[in-house]
Amino acid sequence: MRRRVMIYGATGYTGRLVAAQAASSRCSAVVAGRTADRVQVLAAELGVAGRVVALDRPKRLDDALEDVDVLVNSASPFAHTARPLLESCLRTRTHYLDVTGELPVFQDAFRYDEPARKRGIMIMPGVGLGIVASDCLAAHVAASIPQPKYLRIGLLRPALFSRGTFRSALGLSSSQVTIRRNGKLMSVPAGRLQRAFDYGDGMRESVAVSWADVFTAYFSTGIRNIETYLAAGLASRALYQFGSVMADALRLAPVERLLDVAAGAWPEGPSAEQRQSDKCVIVAEVEDSWRQRSCARLETPDGYSFTAQAAMAITEQISRGCFLPGFQTPAQVYGADFVLTLQGVRREQLRGSVSGLSPG
Repeated sequence: MRRRVMIYGATGYTGRLVAAQAASSRCSAVVAGRTADRVQVLAAELGVAGRVVALDRPKRLDDALEDVDVLVNSASPFAHTARPLLESCLRTRTHYLDVTGELPVFQDAFRYDEPARKRGIMIMPGVGLGIVASDCLAAHVAASIPQPKYLRIGLLRPALFSRGTFRSALGLSSSQVTIRRNGKLMSVPAGRLQRAFDYGDGMRESVAVSWADVFTAYFSTGIRNIETYLAAGLASRALYQFGSVMADALRLAPVERLLDVAAGAWPEGPSAEQRQSDKCVIVAEVEDSWRQRSCARLETPDGYSFTAQAAMAITEQISRGCFLPGFQTPAQVYGADFVLTLQGVRREQLRGSVSGLSPG
């Protein structure tokens, strides 16, 4: 096996963290991106190889991936970068990972499941906080009762956002929220579903959002009814409702340009000191037809440090030959306890019922 990993988008905030983790791993790391001077500076800084390649040059992209075992896509917005990289990975038999949390990217990646199986490669979007933590927690609680019918996942809003995360979030604004009902994805108006979760400091109201877990957790758990939530106080819920009303306007070309300017003014990312003081909390609960429930809480380091660690842990698993061909989720391949092998992660089983059933 080639045991070489390429981090595409390595000069971005999250990409740099992943690249630094890769440089200290047993794999041979390559940093890549579109801007020559930034790639060369980063490669020299980390003491690794650097490759400059644009996504609109398929032949050059294939040449760059020809000797690569695993690609980690860290270039946002992933709705623009995932497809050309995925297609090149299929042509070069390179395993594809990315650190997205954008639901449409997962749906699109799943369309490559059969070709990936035939080529013997694994496609696993969301190898950062966005899916690894929540997917493993969902699989854990799903296994705790015999026939779970509902899965609900809540996230305590992270305090830190990089520029790329900020821009991706703006691009995903919508007047509708995607949930799963009876095995099928469907939409409900933003703000309609609200629920309380215990993130460790008492019950906190949360509002339904369109996370990729409504897609991936179906494969990891088999549960046919899935909702995902973000903690939000009264003011935050009102702002979210207003943003959902304005979502269609955010897609107009002039507004898109203004958003790009706004994102450019956003700090590139939090400092190392800020990351050390931050944490993420995720709660997952399952419920069966008789209202029997099981609930657990997962605490991780800040999302960016966790993402770099998780992405490289999965990369190293693949390099050792531990993977399944086709579209996969973290818990499907590596199990519910995989997340506990990562530094600074703590899981806690919660007792008692959670009040407030979601409509529908």
